[in-house]
Amino acid sequence: MKPANVARYLRQQREVSGADLFLDSLSRNEVLRLVEGARDSAQALKTPPGPHRGPPVVNGTAQPSSDYEALRAEALQCTRCDLSRTRTHVVFSDGNPTARLMVVGEAPGAREDETGMAFVGPAGKLLDLLLASVGLSRESTAYICNVLKCRPPGNRNPLPGEIEACTPFLKRQIALISPDALLAVGAFAAQFLTGKDSAIGKLRGKVYSYEGVPLVVTYHPAALLRNASFTRPTWDDFQLLRQVMDGA
Repeated sequence: MKPANVARYLRQQREVSGADLFLDSLSRNEVLRLVEGARDSAQALKTPPGPHRGPPVVNGTAQPSSDYEALRAEALQCTRCDLSRTRTHVVFSDGNPTARLMVVGEAPGAREDETGMAFVGPAGKLLDLLLASVGLSRESTAYICNVLKCRPPGNRNPLPGEIEACTPFLKRQIALISPDALLAVGAFAAQFLTGKDSAIGKLRGKVYSYEGVPLVVTYHPAALLRNASFTRPTWDDFQLLRQVMDGA
């Protein structure tokens, strides 16, 4: 599947049977095979080799720092707010902790809480396809996390006290990963990282800066599954992200 056809393909699936139904019927391995196909036809878009300002390199391979591992261990045992009483798992991250891109969402959902992994299920599979369409992947070039590390019951909006308790983890993640670019998916993450209380439709389409790191905003994959009209602007946002990363 060519990258230029991913958005069209997803839109057609939505029209025929619903993209959420299509993605839910695929195993993760099947999605990863689609991702590989998109990457194979995206040679011109692949991240060029070069220095990365992230974690240290040992024997030619980038490694998470001891500070990163300590932060992760602390988060997995966190009891700073009442969400620690209702969660099944802390969802610290998924993807590559030495990646150039850091994707930030709002909070874990039911499947993430069950597995302890960020962005799984149909929304996560769609995110994988969108990343692949611009030559990126959670296996090598993307690190994925949320503002909150524990699921709010019933997927309700995060409470101010929960945000206050949890965001130091995110800030330390950003500092330790030291990505070349940030991608905020969904209104909550976009508003938090941009510091602007505006609808995501007004926030997207621009490049911001968070602590000196270029920041691009787009719709959450779950919203894209519910509303096919978000497909084209999301596609445009990923093209903007690719441009930002090519210039980093």
